[in-house]
Amino acid sequence: MTQTGAVAGGSLTDWISLGVLASAVPRDAVDDAVAVTGRGARRAGGKLPPHVMVYFVMALALFAAEDYEEVAARLAGTLRGWGAWEDGWEVPTSGGITQARQRLGAEPMAELFWQVARPVADLDTAGAFLGPWRPMSVGGMEWDVPDTTQNRAVFGAKGGPAGPAVFPKARVVTVAECASHAAVLAAVGPSAAGKGTGEQALARPLLAQLEPDWLLIADRGFYSWADWCAAAGTGAALLWRLKSNIGLPVLDLLPDGSYRSVLISPKVRGSARDVLLAAAQAGEDLDPAAGRYIRVIEYEVTDRAGDDDLIALVTTITDLRQASAAQLAQAYHQRWEHESGNAQLKTFLRGPGQVLRSQSPAMAEQEIWGYLLTHYAISALICTAATSAGIDPDRVKFTRTLRIVRRAAGPAFPP
Repeated sequence: MTQTGAVAGGSLTDWISLGVLASAVPRDAVDDAVAVTGRGARRAGGKLPPHVMVYFVMALALFAAEDYEEVAARLAGTLRGWGAWEDGWEVPTSGGITQARQRLGAEPMAELFWQVARPVADLDTAGAFLGPWRPMSVGGMEWDVPDTTQNRAVFGAKGGPAGPAVFPKARVVTVAECASHAAVLAAVGPSAAGKGTGEQALARPLLAQLEPDWLLIADRGFYSWADWCAAAGTGAALLWRLKSNIGLPVLDLLPDGSYRSVLISPKVRGSARDVLLAAAQAGEDLDPAAGRYIRVIEYEVTDRAGDDDLIALVTTITDLRQASAAQLAQAYHQRWEHESGNAQLKTFLRGPGQVLRSQSPAMAEQEIWGYLLTHYAISALICTAATSAGIDPDRVKFTRTLRIVRRAAGPAFPP
């Protein structure tokens, strides 16, 4: 799609009317997630059964500026179109919707995300692969939640010179596909509730779920020896920036300007470290619990202040024939695609400066999973349309797509 909204084979609205969003989050997956989490309907014939509420929570993300009744009216129109809304039903009240959300809880939304979220780019998608690897990135963001006693107790609020922040904050860390911006792994937690609430801690369980054909790109805040080993143990390729205080001995200079080096466990010290370094310099096999061979790419960029900033990247791709230093440096800057995806979620989908609507921690988490699912569905739509048109998904305007989806909300959600 270009500025006119045209794609190969028709307009973007044609893709939506064919149920592309529904295919990203299909009804059978919703039913499975509800069943797995034990949140099935308590009685037959209820007008707000769990599967309806799952799509309602997604619709809350799609229409973040609307109140419950307006969103419910839009969804009721959708369900009538699908023959899944009985003639005698009326749009429920705000109180009834709140109770139905509470009955659903956050667990089915999280389970549904884990079931449906997968990379959506294929071999025909422009810029989706570097050799055999699919560039993926890890990053985090914070969400303001309403200032209730419960939310402040669970999520915490960052302090500053003027005292605690106005709103408690939830933290979300995702692993997303660079080409499509689609998040495929996610974790939700508090932002300022004490130790273990940082991005690195929240990302840690995600690292064990990487796929072997991924190239995970990470900024310098995510590195630790244990996390590097856990991520590398999945078979995925890694390309991470390191902080400047981590020593990287030069083992061999390579023709493309990169060099071979070794990461050493912080537990290996003194003479044991000297022995391991000598073994690495001799090219011997290393105990992976003590040291790991890597390749280093270093270059300088000029920051906004006009100062030179040294970028030190380390990668598990030690064979320069598989990816040159220039290619890896270029791939690292795809990490900024993650920031673009975060902006799509927080600024365009939710609205700039907006606070989540949920008054309790469980409902706030449910709401966040709804945002992640809706963003995933839109990202999948954009990538599919762009691939069909033979253009880079970045050329498809997220804001324009969002407006089209909102106008065509009827066929966007299945019964």
